[in-house]
Amino acid sequence: MNFLAHLYLSKNNKNILIGNFISDAIKGKDYKNYPHEIKAGILLHREIDTFTDSNPIVRKSMHRLHKRYGHYDGVIIDLLYDHFLAKNWAQYSEIPLSLYAKNVYSFLQANVESFPEELQKLLPHMIQHNWLMTYATINGMERVLSGMNQKTKGISKMDLAIDDLKIHYNEFEADFTAYFKELEQFTDKKTNYLLLK
Repeated sequence: MNFLAHLYLSKNNKNILIGNFISDAIKGKDYKNYPHEIKAGILLHREIDTFTDSNPIVRKSMHRLHKRYGHYDGVIIDLLYDHFLAKNWAQYSEIPLSLYAKNVYSFLQANVESFPEELQKLLPHMIQHNWLMTYATINGMERVLSGMNQKTKGISKMDLAIDDLKIHYNEFEADFTAYFKELEQFTDKKTNYLLLK
């Protein structure tokens, strides 16, 4: 999953949210250097990624893309699933996405000095371009996918995935809805386990 899903799945625990946000920048056993709840958030992020990679519904979504994008199919699905979470946000949260994003940006900014350097550099761009809100629209997704393609120097052709999103929109949305229900149940149990560990 991408940023929005990981942040959302942290629920109301701010330390879990920090851990979940910084996890990709924490290598190997370095997570052990963090306080208990942040450590739990880092491990939760890894558990979510493992669950996602092996989930049959996600694999079905990836299969629609694999022929065209190869190993980039998983990255694209992460982004497309964040689109459906953002688009259908009101089904998952009583707080409007615009307010949620504003609150998360403010909280992350207040704690940025404790983040790994790469995330200290990334956060201003995330806030400036309002990534969490950008996921909610087709036009926004077009910009995101184009930006990701530029990051791979055009090798991934991820900019073309906007066409796949439009063609298979209903199928991707159905996949996301079924998968995310499973993911929320998994995450709730795993969070409780990691906090008690």
